[in-house]
Amino acid sequence: MWTVFKLDHATIYNYQIYAASDFEQIALSGHLMTVGTIVSAVLKPPLAQISDVIGPAETYIGVIVCYVISYALCVSARGFGQYIGGYIINNVGQTGMQILNQIIVADITSSRCRGLANGLVSLPFTIIPWFSAFIVDSALVHIGWRWGIAMFSIIMLACSLSVVSPLVWFQRRLERAGGCVRTKTSICGFGSQIDFGGMLLLSGGCGMLLLPTALAENAKSRWTTPWVPTLMAIGVAGLTLLIYYESRIATKPATPPRLFENISLPLAFLIRLVDGLCLQRHTHLPVCLGNSGSRTCVTRCHVSDDTAGCVQVLIGLGTGFLMYRSKRYKWLLLVGIVIRLIGYGFMMRLRVIQGAGSGAVGTIVIVVAQIVVPRAELAYSTALELLRIYLGNSAGSAVVGTIYTNLIKEQLRFWMGLDASQAAINSIYGSITAVVPRPGTSDRNAINHAYSDILRSMTIVALVASAIPMVLIWFLSNLELNDKHNLAGNSPETGESDAQPDLADETRPRKWKRRMCW
Repeated sequence: MWTVFKLDHATIYNYQIYAASDFEQIALSGHLMTVGTIVSAVLKPPLAQISDVIGPAETYIGVIVCYVISYALCVSARGFGQYIGGYIINNVGQTGMQILNQIIVADITSSRCRGLANGLVSLPFTIIPWFSAFIVDSALVHIGWRWGIAMFSIIMLACSLSVVSPLVWFQRRLERAGGCVRTKTSICGFGSQIDFGGMLLLSGGCGMLLLPTALAENAKSRWTTPWVPTLMAIGVAGLTLLIYYESRIATKPATPPRLFENISLPLAFLIRLVDGLCLQRHTHLPVCLGNSGSRTCVTRCHVSDDTAGCVQVLIGLGTGFLMYRSKRYKWLLLVGIVIRLIGYGFMMRLRVIQGAGSGAVGTIVIVVAQIVVPRAELAYSTALELLRIYLGNSAGSAVVGTIYTNLIKEQLRFWMGLDASQAAINSIYGSITAVVPRPGTSDRNAINHAYSDILRSMTIVALVASAIPMVLIWFLSNLELNDKHNLAGNSPETGESDAQPDLADETRPRKWKRRMCW
């Protein structure tokens, strides 16, 4: 199912460009991707809560239905509006399948095997990027983008049986054994069980943060546009109100304060947030596109991204194996952070090093977020961990957007000289592919130097940010992984329950020393 999910994700993006072109709405394709990304981000926690209440099998069926509906809307679209509706529903299906696959893997594996299992199910990513383009090209030549999308409705339905059937069977078996008793409830009762108010504040707050950072680059005044800080302020207010609501008002809070009593969970969230912020440095502004504006160099950018992604998956798999053998994760996380730090130091040449470090870090932090909470809170903790990636990307987009907006004209003026016209500088500032001088000319070299300076500033920010986890990791518990499902309430030294009599009188310095124990 992971293979089909990743293949759908890789091909739908390419079909979208041709669909927008057919409807003569190519200018809206970027905004459509932005909306899809925000939908994918903010719906993860609610879908995780719904899965906990009605069951993963029923939620999985609902996700597949979203996929089929989205394919039908896109294929039969008579206008771009209908296609947009289908694309958004497709993003609901994608984010639902991503979180449910993560939950299923976490549910059926022990804390010791989870990193290895996550690496194994991600292996299709090392293959799909290299042949998905051939599938798209063949479909566009022989059957068109509509049938290229339509064939996934058959593939998705057929492959989903391999996951849905065992889920339904195990749930029915559990119900017959008396392990899961479901009672009828009202709409208000269902809303209380999924913490509708908390989900509304969390999703709305995160959406208000993601929306302006995603659209500010296309606004006339960019980050100085009045509605950008207004929406971000509303988002911060919503997330602040969420803390009060969950602690004082919610009858069944999805984010209770006790969820963060174990310091490992917020630390895992912060490390993932910083990772997303740093990654946005090289996805926000393709360096070679800015330097040349040529298709050949754009292709090299995508090949570089795909190569780094494949290395990230393979290193993640290797990290999972080392976690399985050593039964520890803290020193592996430290090695990953150091490698990533070195990778950002050599970012201009060695993207693979950064991918290796991110692969180790990403594999470990999601396992940490899953093993330090009870099984009942596993789905929601996983959703929050995945949400941090989008929030980190949003913060990274804001940082690099600010750097670009404030420095690019100054650097262009410095390298192009005082004789360069303001109109030429504004043209390059507004579009990195507009009116690019021929290679070898003095203006072209000046543009290259200006973009190199901007990217150097972005890389320095990423380098500094990637050093933050070097401090955070010292306060991360180093629990011993075992064959149990989770390690909630375990001590770092033994992996057994930390409900020991002497901890009641433990002083604060000794508590911090125990948390920092390797």
